[in-house]
Amino acid sequence: MIDALFNQTNYVAAKRLLDVTALRHEAISSNLANVETPHYQRLDVSPNFKAELRQAVEGRDVTRLAGLRPEVAVDSQAVSNRRDGNTVQLERELLELNQNALEHSLETQLLTGTLLRLRLAITGRPV
Repeated sequence: MIDALFNQTNYVAAKRLLDVTALRHEAISSNLANVETPHYQRLDVSPNFKAELRQAVEGRDVTRLAGLRPEVAVDSQAVSNRRDGNTVQLERELLELNQNALEHSLETQLLTGTLLRLRLAITGRPV
């Protein structure tokens, strides 16, 4: 019974998205730490992950969802507009950091809601 709750497509997808936001936070932190490093290339979550996640969710394939692992890669879309070849733009990174924090908060609320429903089923009390 509990396995059915934790193996729902939406729950597993929310966990993967939570993994992605944590990994993206690390990439953004690295980018901000290296904003002045010559020839540093901006990092982000691999763009292939988003497509793979979408396919797994659309196919409602829980096994595939559980097996997905996000990875950090050099952002091939980032272009340097500086002489030193660094592709990090401070304003963009700060914007990405704020957006990522909002996404993390939403995903945490989704997972918390599922766990609160389980707690209600077990104890009969909402909190």
